[in-house]
Amino acid sequence: MSDLLITGAVVWNDREAGDPREPRPGEPADLLIQGGVITQFGRVDAPPGIRHIDADGLSLLPGFVDLHTHLREPGREDTETIASGSAAAAAGGFTAVLAMANTSPVTDTAEAAELLYDRGRTVGLVDVIPVGAVTKGLGGEELAELGLMARSRARVRLFSDDGLCVQDARVMRRALEYLKPFDGVISQHAQDASLAGAGACCHEGEISGRLGLPGWPGVAESVIVARDVHLARHTDSRVHIAHVSSAESVEIIRWAKDRGIKVTAEVTPHHLALGTELVASYDPTFKVNPPLRPSEDQEALRNALADGTIDAVATDHAPHARHDKEHAFEAAAFGMLGLETAFSVVHDMMVKTGRMTMIHLTRRMSRNPARIAGLDGHGRGIGVGRPANLVLVDPQRVVTVDRAASNSLSRNNPWHGLSFKGAVHATILRGEVTAIDGKVQHP
Repeated sequence: MSDLLITGAVVWNDREAGDPREPRPGEPADLLIQGGVITQFGRVDAPPGIRHIDADGLSLLPGFVDLHTHLREPGREDTETIASGSAAAAAGGFTAVLAMANTSPVTDTAEAAELLYDRGRTVGLVDVIPVGAVTKGLGGEELAELGLMARSRARVRLFSDDGLCVQDARVMRRALEYLKPFDGVISQHAQDASLAGAGACCHEGEISGRLGLPGWPGVAESVIVARDVHLARHTDSRVHIAHVSSAESVEIIRWAKDRGIKVTAEVTPHHLALGTELVASYDPTFKVNPPLRPSEDQEALRNALADGTIDAVATDHAPHARHDKEHAFEAAAFGMLGLETAFSVVHDMMVKTGRMTMIHLTRRMSRNPARIAGLDGHGRGIGVGRPANLVLVDPQRVVTVDRAASNSLSRNNPWHGLSFKGAVHATILRGEVTAIDGKVQHP
């Protein structure tokens, strides 16, 4: 493990209770990293010949953590692998990603979770943390091996049937009760099947009616959110709402938090920035679940992310092969890429516009997701003795997205050709540089 010196970086550090071992937020500092840990900051006494990054004009943040990533391995290695997804994550500034369970076979056993965990460690670009299924085979009926996955080497703490909603309230209640003793959390894909069934493919409204496409109303999300926050209150357990997309859901989450209910929530960059009007092009790149929503929902999501009602940004990175996307809109696969562009989109939309500060961004993309997932080594304040899981960003650099340049195996990128202010310069995992300017540095 090589030593590393970073000089001149502006540190955006969400200090932990004013810890004097941490640089003050917004001030430039030099940092010395040895043995994967920050050993000095400020005036640094660095050994000769040490690897050096001149970070003048750059900002240093805790490495990003993604609560919602689809790596497709095992089962669909033609669309993504742990290696290619890890490369995309490192290029996007992430030091840890939570890999969803809807693989083939499903991650519903301790053995399956440990396989993903070990494969991620072998690749070594980011920490790949398996998400365990809530129910066996995502079938929604019988609980998966929740306790065994939690006690496994992978130490699973986040569980989800993502792609499917846990429809049965009794099953959801039992899962919440079971997870409580080891502080597990269920990430719910909130979609009432009786209101938005399998054929629903875009937001229900004027555009879906004009195009003749089956609609997915916002209430199909919010009724599940309401049910699950009440179940969390009843069980005194933790529920996390995945990819929130509607203003009604935001209102319920705010209500629940005001009453001390253990609910957290995430929003994707695409639900913040892309609207349902894009569906009028019939371009299946913009088919995503939950669907893109109208401007009033987008505005509610932006406000909720800014004020902390929504805790985290998560990508829902969902790679697909061309033959799964190049269909009529109704028949195409759901999902978009997001790992490599998340910071640029959120910085451009929320920080550049003054809706959030860089400190807020570190909380939404680093600290909060790490705490929700129970990852002690990530999302921490930048200070002496802390693991060197870091990202350097250039807040002034304008980047134009090129889908052909992606580290992902897939190309279903909704941001192709768009420009954003704010770019990831380098990602550092336990002191090792894993990516520089989008180019992966293999260990």
